[in-house]
Amino acid sequence: MSRNAQIERKTKETQISVTLNIDGTGQADINTGIGFLDHMLEQLARHSFMDITLKAKGDLHIDDHHTTEDTGWAIGAALDKALDERAGINRYANSYVPMDECLSRVVLDVSGRPFLIWQVDLPAEKLGTMETELFREWFQAFAMSAGLTLHVKNEYGENTHHIVESCFKALARALRQATEMDPRGDGRIPSTKGVLGGSL
Repeated sequence: MSRNAQIERKTKETQISVTLNIDGTGQADINTGIGFLDHMLEQLARHSFMDITLKAKGDLHIDDHHTTEDTGWAIGAALDKALDERAGINRYANSYVPMDECLSRVVLDVSGRPFLIWQVDLPAEKLGTMETELFREWFQAFAMSAGLTLHVKNEYGENTHHIVESCFKALARALRQATEMDPRGDGRIPSTKGVLGGSL
């Protein structure tokens, strides 16, 4: 079974193309024009073992907001498409990831019902040129587009770089676990309703 997808998103603000393979080896080819965001998306690919290629051209002369948010939407849409009916997957997962002085947790349900709980306080307002408030926007767009119930919490930490990176790595590890095929699942959709998604 091939679990991959290609998405193109074009608006007046951004032009984004994404290819994603759930069952990859963690290869990444990322270019958003925002250095720190590239670094985080490379971490997402590496630790989820998804292969992700993403090219984005956005209105960075205004700010980083549209490009950050729309990359979240595009990667989430590619994941949703690659998962198809989500049959046979583990569905639920959680991951704690430490990074030096900080510890972050991600708990998720590949439910088809999007929701984000974001309990992350970031001490610094910027990392490089990127405003740190935009990371919540990325996670929000990703959860909505991918159809994930997603809870992200930084348990403790002081360094903003470490906190953000541990959140992305925890997301990656949880995604790897939740999207893996359950050997006891017999290819069934993991719901007593027979479908995943709040609209069905």
